[in-house]
Amino acid sequence: MSAETYRDAWGIPHLRADSPLELARAQGRVTARDRAWQLEVERHRAQGTSAAFLGPEALSWDRLARRARLADTARRCFTALEQKDPETAAWIRAYVDGVNEGLTETKPEPEPEPEHPAPEFARTGLTPGHWSPWTPLGVWLATHILFAGFPSKLWREHVSTHLGPEAVALFAADGPGTAGSNGWLVSGGRTTTGHALIAGDPHRFIEDPGVYQQIHLSCPEFDVVGLAVPGVPGIAHFGHTGTVAWAITNAMADYQDLYRERLRRTGAGVEALGPDGTWHRAARHTERIDVAGEETVEVEIIETDRGPVIAGGPEGLDDGTPAALSLRYPPRVTADLGFGALLPLLRARRVADVDRALDAWAEPVNVVQAADTEGGLLHRVAGRVPVRPAANGLRPVPAWEPGHEWTGWHTPPRAGLTDGVAVMANQRGPSTPLGVEFAAPHRADRIAALLAGKERWSAADMPVIHTDTHLASAAPLLNRLTALTALSPEAAALRDRLLAWDRRMDADSADAAAYAAVRAAVVRGLAAHPALASVSVAPAYPEVLQPWLALVPRVAYALEHLLRADGLYGVDRAAIVRAALEEVAARPPAGTWGDTHRLAPWRALPDAAQVDEPGLSGDHDCVLCTSPVPGLTDRAARGPAARYVWDLADRANSRWVVPHGASGVPGSPHHRDQQRLWLDGELAPVVADFDRLTKESDD
Repeated sequence: MSAETYRDAWGIPHLRADSPLELARAQGRVTARDRAWQLEVERHRAQGTSAAFLGPEALSWDRLARRARLADTARRCFTALEQKDPETAAWIRAYVDGVNEGLTETKPEPEPEPEHPAPEFARTGLTPGHWSPWTPLGVWLATHILFAGFPSKLWREHVSTHLGPEAVALFAADGPGTAGSNGWLVSGGRTTTGHALIAGDPHRFIEDPGVYQQIHLSCPEFDVVGLAVPGVPGIAHFGHTGTVAWAITNAMADYQDLYRERLRRTGAGVEALGPDGTWHRAARHTERIDVAGEETVEVEIIETDRGPVIAGGPEGLDDGTPAALSLRYPPRVTADLGFGALLPLLRARRVADVDRALDAWAEPVNVVQAADTEGGLLHRVAGRVPVRPAANGLRPVPAWEPGHEWTGWHTPPRAGLTDGVAVMANQRGPSTPLGVEFAAPHRADRIAALLAGKERWSAADMPVIHTDTHLASAAPLLNRLTALTALSPEAAALRDRLLAWDRRMDADSADAAAYAAVRAAVVRGLAAHPALASVSVAPAYPEVLQPWLALVPRVAYALEHLLRADGLYGVDRAAIVRAALEEVAARPPAGTWGDTHRLAPWRALPDAAQVDEPGLSGDHDCVLCTSPVPGLTDRAARGPAARYVWDLADRANSRWVVPHGASGVPGSPHHRDQQRLWLDGELAPVVADFDRLTKESDD
């Protein structure tokens, strides 16, 4: 075959082939070599079969995947793609062929070698399974089904029911399940080269292996470096073709709806009450989920005219509460996941090409920035958001009442630059008409302020922004401390120390640790107050949705709103802040912020590696967004899943880094070799010249 695999000093794969099909096959094969275990986990998650080897902790996810019809939706989308875009369908098939070939190479022998390329298979007794042509679409769906945070609608309803509609705004914040990112575009008029720069970092749950794969894809039609999602061909979110580059952040758009369903059983199956006042037959069948170490579980799958029922049923929730919720999401409605954009993105030469490609994008909905070597700039929203009443975006709506139907699709908004820059950090911006809740403006404001502080920027300057640790959201709590009097000597000293603090959440800062301890105590005090008792017990929705319904994280991420609001249901906030300060002063933290604010990556097999995870700088509202859950834990499961700088003057000046490394194999020299760079805010060079790379093999 004509495909060639090269590696740079960081083990990053650089692939060269004679055609896009051969290149896709090579991408699938090298991904299976580097990430075999990760691909197996993702395939099972897309199918809702992960509990079969991960055990009961994975059962709630498998139930959601089955009930939301993720695999079936992926099949539908691929079938539709074959009909309307056979070239892309064939390209995906080629990738899947490569994955299956690469996985065959990783199948363990009866007595696997100690350094087998996928030792997790031996631990679990699995052998790599077969990928179907639709599997990459299923992986994409499973990765992003919770991306838009539809469970927040359950939280808003919960709060509104128990505290009143006005309470919803108090808790509006970038919540515990929301994925965010930073991104900024600096036009050529503000750079040292006269050409644009694009930089940023996607914030996701940090996983080991990582959720992004650094890769270089080259054939006669295109030559692209970027961050791929393992299990999905091409480079969807962050790429540089040499003449044009693009990057995205979460637009915080609302494009998934929850409907309250009235269901009843009949002799023939299940019926759902429709908005026309009549009962309609719902599709119904049962599936079985194998659970390691436990009995097989039977799951009833119901789908109404709105969508699949993801919680409850004719008999209600598990606790007997009469409820059933269906989920309506665009790919299930349209049989289109937007994969038709992937090949045109790789072939893009100018921002106009990126713009046209993204017209086909569907999910997730993103804010995109792009620039090219001719000075072209792009700042737009990409993705599919339904037109429907505003009530649909706030909370679950009754399926049996008219007026909640989808009636079309929004035209994605566009935006320009201000003073030669554009900043996106999940704040209200071009996507405002498409969303309900957005991230607090602190990250975006800080990035804009830093960019304004220097007239000309270079690619080498960008880590200063990536790693900024100033915490603007500390102000409301510190202002509350200022007003306190009659404190104990220890508490007064702590207050004065915090008021003199530079508000930087640096890993080596004892003051940051003290602030975090006081903040956590305030969060616990507020969450425990009787005024909020009615929302402290979450409804009995599936376990996988519970992070959006837990009170302590909601208080933590909305703390500045709760401290600033005029009145709070009779809560004496001054007394809670005083008690928190006295509590911490009596038992102050012994070390620095990094002693407790440590990385907590997700691993499918938690005990696969006994690793002493590093301490981190940053915090939830810092540009260096490493998110603890104040009141619960200082450990950070979310953070920058990659960092990048795309230089349009010369792609060789571009840089990137991931939290761990290019390889997903424990013990590999490239499994964790980028972590020190990531921790120190440094970036590895992007090497796209094949003459500077080491050839690995011919496929």
